[in-house]
Amino acid sequence: MAKTGTYSSARIKMHLEQYKIATMEDLKKVLGTDVRMTVFRKLRELPLRTSYSHRGKYYALEKTIKFDDLGLWSSQSVWFSTYGTLLETTKVFVMKSEKGYSVIELDDILHVSVKESLINLFKRKCLCRKRIAGVYVYFSISSDVQTKQVIRRREYLYDQDCKSGKVEDGLLQHELEAAIVLFSSLLNEKQKRLYSGLEAIKIGYGGDQIISKLLGIDCHTVAKGRKEIMDYDLEVERVRKKGGGRRPIKKARK
Repeated sequence: MAKTGTYSSARIKMHLEQYKIATMEDLKKVLGTDVRMTVFRKLRELPLRTSYSHRGKYYALEKTIKFDDLGLWSSQSVWFSTYGTLLETTKVFVMKSEKGYSVIELDDILHVSVKESLINLFKRKCLCRKRIAGVYVYFSISSDVQTKQVIRRREYLYDQDCKSGKVEDGLLQHELEAAIVLFSSLLNEKQKRLYSGLEAIKIGYGGDQIISKLLGIDCHTVAKGRKEIMDYDLEVERVRKKGGGRRPIKKARK
């Protein structure tokens, strides 16, 4: 029977201080054991981080990790994140982004494939997804944050088109669409319904579907707002409260 006393977490610590990162197989050799549980017990004694790349198979000492401004660190092309796993890192990056992220954009930043993580987060309703300019872009689930991200995404696309000289009639709509989304976000539910209906009327055929996708509201809601405007079925609310305004002048009795 092997003596558990011969297995020391100090040996793991020394190895990681020298080589920065190691796998479970590496650490088995360091301890001289084939038992994973023995290594796990010793790992619990140390302040460690696991990589988000390579399916989390690498370990590193917290004190050797120097995260950059994005919260990332790498050694020998193995990546670690201050947010932990790839799933959590992907989620946080999208939630904090200025204009959301496409798969390719986030792949480039995190240096790993994030497609599976993004789809997983979208299905679990941890992130939102919109198709913009033919590409799926992932955004925050917070409506306020998402509205700002969509606006910035459209502004970014417009700027890119201008720089590349690809601005055509259809692409000039990006700026207008961003303004529509921003203004809509300032309205209450009834006002937003009527405004969406008005914009749908301006577009004409297919307007309900276009405005529905742009504002992220149900197509039937847009249709209802459009019908209310077309039928003049509007309940105009009072500007002043009852009893407000200038008081009537009383005639003096003679």
